[in-house]
Amino acid sequence: MKAAVIFEHGGPGSITYQPDYPDPRPAAGEVIVRVRACTLNYHDVFTRRGMPGIKVPMPCIMGLDLSGEIVELGENVADWKVGDPVMIDPIDRIGRGGLLGEMRPGGLAELCAVPTHQLLPLPPDVSFDVAAAIPTAYGTALRMMYTIGKLQAGEKVLILGASGGVGSCCVQLAKLAGAEVVACASTEDKMRRLRDLGADHVVNYVETNFVDWIYSTYNKPGRRGMPGGVDVVVNFTGGDTWVPSLKVLRRQGRVLTCGATAGFDPKEDLRYIWSFELQVLGSNGWMKSDLSELIELIRDGKLVPIIDRELPLTDVNEAFRLLEEREVFGKVLVRP
Repeated sequence: MKAAVIFEHGGPGSITYQPDYPDPRPAAGEVIVRVRACTLNYHDVFTRRGMPGIKVPMPCIMGLDLSGEIVELGENVADWKVGDPVMIDPIDRIGRGGLLGEMRPGGLAELCAVPTHQLLPLPPDVSFDVAAAIPTAYGTALRMMYTIGKLQAGEKVLILGASGGVGSCCVQLAKLAGAEVVACASTEDKMRRLRDLGADHVVNYVETNFVDWIYSTYNKPGRRGMPGGVDVVVNFTGGDTWVPSLKVLRRQGRVLTCGATAGFDPKEDLRYIWSFELQVLGSNGWMKSDLSELIELIRDGKLVPIIDRELPLTDVNEAFRLLEEREVFGKVLVRP
């Protein structure tokens, strides 16, 4: 089969396209899925680079999010048949196989072996491309915004990194909840597209300090119940945006985080947390039931996964570059 493989961790351009990589064989309780679409996440970039404390088996085929149809059944598979269209939950919640696209081969290949407990049936009115965009980014966003963040109608929400996969979903979910959304982006085109998604305000963080913008629009927060600031900041970038995020929150406001794409060890200022009684709420992953809920939101027309670019598997390094250099709005799709 055709596959995109890393044999060791590395930087940009280190993924090797293999036109004749060995086909996977299904173990008992597994199926072979012909991959029709695979979308990238920043976790794939981290896997390519290497992450402290995580030993990834090599060679590695990345790609957490994929969809396709079943082409082969392993032993003891009774509830699925060849030809069934499926979406994949990348997290193995029952066995010990680990994360798809990290601890076991993922979707950047023509074929992928998947345990049946990670399969979800794909309705005929949901495309392979849409299904491949859902799990990691949209599942993470749903859990962060609703399950953990408990977003309420009328709240003011600042979303950093709003033009990416997670961020663009957060904008849509915040509007579905009835919140007032301030979305940050770096270009006029991304700002326009965020307005199209429903953002009430957009801020070009390259040209405008978002702290100053919040202060001038909603007033500066006061320590003892004085009005000002926003109710929620969505910050999964970390880095030098962390302390500014604390500065714009109203008293008892909430920071929601699910990652740290710009750095996991930012400077901290605990004075804001105790002085303003702030809540820092972490969110990690999603549940399989969240993916089913997302499918129904999509079928009802309430949520639209955003796919910015489609590239062939031969251009996998370029696909990673686009994601890594933040040149996309929404998701990058790779077609095996």
